[in-house]
Amino acid sequence: MTTLAPVHSSGSALPVVVEAVELHRVAMPLVRPFETSFGRQTAREVLLVRVITDAGDGWGECVAMADPVYSSEYVEGCADVIRSYLAPALLEAGTVRAADVASVLDFVIGHRMAKAAVETAVLDAQLRASGTSFGEYFGAVRPEVDCGVSVGIAPDLDSLLAEVAGYVEEGYRRIKLKIKPGWDLLPVAAVRALLGPEALLQVDANTAYTIADIDHLRELDAFGLLLIEQPFVEEDIAAHVRLARAIDTPVCLDESITGTRVAIDAIERDATSIINIKAGRVGGYLEAIRIHDACLERDVPVWCGGMLETGIGRAANVALAALPGFTLPGDTSASNRYFAEDLTESFVLVDGRLAVPAGPGSGVTVRTELVEEWKSRPTQLITRA
Repeated sequence: MTTLAPVHSSGSALPVVVEAVELHRVAMPLVRPFETSFGRQTAREVLLVRVITDAGDGWGECVAMADPVYSSEYVEGCADVIRSYLAPALLEAGTVRAADVASVLDFVIGHRMAKAAVETAVLDAQLRASGTSFGEYFGAVRPEVDCGVSVGIAPDLDSLLAEVAGYVEEGYRRIKLKIKPGWDLLPVAAVRALLGPEALLQVDANTAYTIADIDHLRELDAFGLLLIEQPFVEEDIAAHVRLARAIDTPVCLDESITGTRVAIDAIERDATSIINIKAGRVGGYLEAIRIHDACLERDVPVWCGGMLETGIGRAANVALAALPGFTLPGDTSASNRYFAEDLTESFVLVDGRLAVPAGPGSGVTVRTELVEEWKSRPTQLITRA
């Protein structure tokens, strides 16, 4: 078995033996609907992975959505591939470290979000056993991180401006607007006027445009945006190269970035000058750190994207965002941005920042009573055959 080296570990990385894997499905209502170019969400269907090991338990959160509209992965599919393939392979692997998990699971093609949840759960168990925090293991260089907020497509401009004003009052240090054809220039102009010329403002298209829209997208240059995120389909790196040459606004890739090699290729082709790193999208936090390192070597700034995580996923994201290359505020919003009550202790914004958890593993305590109370499906237990 080929073992991937730990990435920034400054503490001991004790191996563990996984004895069982639990899959939990939880329904989390959102405090307000969240609309993007690919749909509208009013609730978050969460898939949680709990590994039971000889050294203690660990938790991971799968970022897949309920339906395959953001990516090919979706909650039911992730649960099935973990239950049928990933968990049995992990149980048969014997003694493992989180750094081994990718190679243990690489016989399954793709399914990065499912693999990331499994790897994170093993890492959480491993680090809790060794008394090492995610931040320490990842190589965090700051105790707190600047936070931005992602603002969905609103029913009208007045509603949008009221929502943005509320986030500004809460102290968020950057505003991101979701855009799509027919909802772009006017809302961006209105929010820029509200925020003033110096505030950090960016837009996210979630692949909603085509190369025929380049002249239209060039009009966004007038608003002094921090970046435009993923305007074209993820497979079309060439179209992003053309856009980057045609506009002044920096182009940022999100869905296109599925691993370190892809990130390096996109940078070298000048398709992107900023990268959004989502650990779930790239197969786990260890691969996310490799992408961070590759970008840092090339002076390409990165920021941490969000997928409406509960406190379980948010804890790991905040630790990731404390690495040195994360120089832009991420979508690491406070718990109350999405949920009235969280599955862990709440992440609370203080002066536009969230504290990096310092406790072992993820540094948060999973409220198992809420996992049970809010479950949408019976818990599934996978053990050795």
